[in-house]
Order: sequence, then C-alpha cells, then structure tokens
Amino acid sequence: FFDRWIDSNLGINLVEGLIRIIIFMIYMIAVSRMGEMKRVFAYHGAEHKTIYCYEAGLPLTVENVRIQTRLHPRCGTSFLLVVMVISILVFSIASSALLSALPALAAMRGTFLYRLVMILFKLLLLPVVVGIAYELIRIAGRHNNIFTRIMSAPGLWMQRMTTKEPDDAQIEIAIAA
Repeated sequence: FFDRWIDSNLGINLVEGLIRIIIFMIYMIAVSRMGEMKRVFAYHGAEHKTIYCYEAGLPLTVENVRIQTRLHPRCGTSFLLVVMVISILVFSIASSALLSALPALAAMRGTFLYRLVMILFKLLLLPVVVGIAYELIRIAGRHNNIFTRIMSAPGLWMQRMTTKEPDDAQIEIAIAA
C-alpha cells in the first residue's frame, strides 16, 4: 500500500514496523480493558512476583512473594516488543542488502512477485530476529546497567497493562506452579 508514496526500502520497513507496533499496542490496550482479563493479568503478576522471589533465593512463601515487584525484564510481553523493534532493524538492513544484491528484484518493486519474495525473505529472517531478541532479553535479565534499563523500559511500561497485583490465593497457585 505504501509503495505508492515511499520509494525508500528503509522507509517502507520503518512504516511497516511502526504499523505492527501500533496494532500490537492497540490490541494490548483493548485486552487490558476487558474485565475478564484482569484476573488473568493478576495471575501474570503473581507469576512474576514468584519468579523474582525464587531468583532472590528466598523461600517461596506468600509473604515473601507478595513483596516482590510484578514487573520482570524477561517477560513475554517485553519479548514481543523487543522482537518487533529488532525486526524493524534487521528487516530494514537485510532487505536493503537483498535489493542491492539483486537489482532485478528492486526493479520489480510494487509487483505481486516482489511482495511475495519480500514476505518470504522476512519469514526466513524470523529465526534471526527472534534469536537476537531472546539474547537481548536474557542480557536484560542478568545485568542491571544503563543499557539494560533503557532497553527494558518499554517492555516494563507495557507490563503495567498486562500484570496486576495478585491476591494471596493467586500467589499460592503461582508458587505451586
């Protein structure tokens, strides 16, 4: 759709990535406002609190878990956000390199075949994107420095929507799990 107005491969990738992030954010906001999801998100918060307690080496008791934070740098919500950001970077660089290496493909821009090749190319790059995102999330979970705090901040902000404070029964279930 945007090929009509944007000539730059980098620009197209940035717009596509921005659209993916906007759709994800709208979805997360909509889901977080659903009444029945509040309980699910409280269990999510209980899970995070329990993991923090376990990682701190404390006995897994309701009292110890209750005092932990519900925001965790290695959360799946954070991971999804990191995957989207990394995909923008990797897809932009790799597709620009592909088009430079294959000028015939670049000349086909706007055609069905061009779009199909670019979609397949990006699908092939998904393991690379996910691998990089996984390593970044792992680093964020192991280190507490300015780089990891900046990198983790957007995911932690999103967790304010996807985790809620659990009650003691939910904490007990998280401990058992």
